[in-house]
Amino acid sequence: MRGGAKVAIVGGVFVLVAGGLGYGVYDVVLGGDEAGGTGTVAESSEVKTGPPEKEEIQETAEGFLKAWASGDAAAAALFTNNEAVSEPLLAGYAAEAHVTGAVITPGAAVGAKVPFTVKATVSYEGRTKPWSYSSELTVVRGLTTGKALVDWQPTVIHPQLTEGAVLRTGESSTAAIEAVDHNGEVLDKEKYPSLGPILDSLREKYGDTAGGSPGIETWIEPADEQLPDTTLLTLAEGKPGQLQTTLDADAQAAAEKAVKQYSGASVVAVKPSTGSIRAVANNPATGFNAAMQGKQAPGSTLKIMTAAMLLEKGLASADRPIECPEDVMYMGNSFHNLKGFSLPDTEPFTTSFARSCNTAFIKKIDEVDDDAALAKEARDVFGIGLDWKTGVVSFDGSVPEENGGVAAAQYIGQGTVQMNVLNIASITATARTGTFRQPVIVPQSLDGRQLATASRSLSQNVTGQLNDMMRATASWGTGKAAMASVGGDKGAKTGSAEVDGQTTSNSWFTGFSDDLVAAAVVQSGGHGGDAAGPVVAAVLRAGS
Repeated sequence: MRGGAKVAIVGGVFVLVAGGLGYGVYDVVLGGDEAGGTGTVAESSEVKTGPPEKEEIQETAEGFLKAWASGDAAAAALFTNNEAVSEPLLAGYAAEAHVTGAVITPGAAVGAKVPFTVKATVSYEGRTKPWSYSSELTVVRGLTTGKALVDWQPTVIHPQLTEGAVLRTGESSTAAIEAVDHNGEVLDKEKYPSLGPILDSLREKYGDTAGGSPGIETWIEPADEQLPDTTLLTLAEGKPGQLQTTLDADAQAAAEKAVKQYSGASVVAVKPSTGSIRAVANNPATGFNAAMQGKQAPGSTLKIMTAAMLLEKGLASADRPIECPEDVMYMGNSFHNLKGFSLPDTEPFTTSFARSCNTAFIKKIDEVDDDAALAKEARDVFGIGLDWKTGVVSFDGSVPEENGGVAAAQYIGQGTVQMNVLNIASITATARTGTFRQPVIVPQSLDGRQLATASRSLSQNVTGQLNDMMRATASWGTGKAAMASVGGDKGAKTGSAEVDGQTTSNSWFTGFSDDLVAAAVVQSGGHGGDAAGPVVAAVLRAGS
């Protein structure tokens, strides 16, 4: 070890006795009867193959954690399969993050994975604060040496550390903010964990103009300069500047609670009359904001847009009969309805919409006689793809111009259509009022940014028919069960999106109650009303 440091073994606890390191005292607490091992990987003239054995996993994890805890980044890096990349990050734990003490406690290995907890102390310019978190490492077989090595990932150091990012402690690069909802209620990460990445983005963008001052913090600085820093620990509070958002604390609380019921769930709520975003929630709640940045097929929720196009062109009307056969072929592609259902030819378009009949929409393609018609509807009426300026990073949807079977798949929200729940909430909001209002999470008046505008609105007649069809879906169609507990003037549309490689489709649902719209997706959640429906209903109840 560097600087003449010595390791004494006392009762199974490794204690670094600092010998001029100036780096503090670290403990590595090792569980089990094998505590107190040498921390080195056994040497052998034979290059081993196959998965690491239990003993190798124990020795490698023990050696790595002991070296890391002692502050010897070079020694710790030797236990990894990427010495050149891991050593600077490990060294930065002390030099850049200013960690001056830590106890690292491994848990029981699960296969080749070894979980561990870190109880650290961070010190900067006379300010000291404890810092605790959990992470894990994986032991793999070295490709050339055959040695058991830690598979190097930045998440070994901290679970939120990404490729190319670094840990730093010091005066924050931007001033602190106190975000408030539209009623002035404070919004923070602890109470509303899904807002974590959003509040970080808002701070990065508006912190210097909100009137606050920087604090002393430990943060993750991402490799991409366009992404915000992620604060992990606050040693000294800065003076926060107040930042107004369009969010609603009650709707946000309901959204946070609702998505916790399902793994891989996202929901967004929007006020149709203004475009104000009232809630954004994701499970998991940290990291990527899938609700606003995700990209995937939205399934039959997109039929709201397709129906609007057919109504505008006079190819369908809410009360006019439309064919809904069990299946249909279009340019060599077969399309069918869920469980092969069909409807009598006397049933109106409202029934096909409320029952989510795929074939009714596909059979109208030839009459549309324009493969790009849906893409035009998306852009010109619903504002999809118009470079939204919500106040944070967001994806504004994509309906590419296609032809043949791919264009047909778009009619039912499959193929190359890419959406997130913010986009579907906005589509529903546009259908609700007839006019696209670009969603925003901070008022436009805050910075005068240019919002996206669609080139035209829906007629009052088309808007009325869309609302009536969504009301039917909520009252007796596929959304009935999910929307039963929602009051007010209500409507809905269900969707399920089949994704390659998944045995169960993604569950999509969108609905409105008076002047509030919500849309949700649950990965591998099945039918729209089964999983995503209750999430939407919970948010609508809170905001209605």
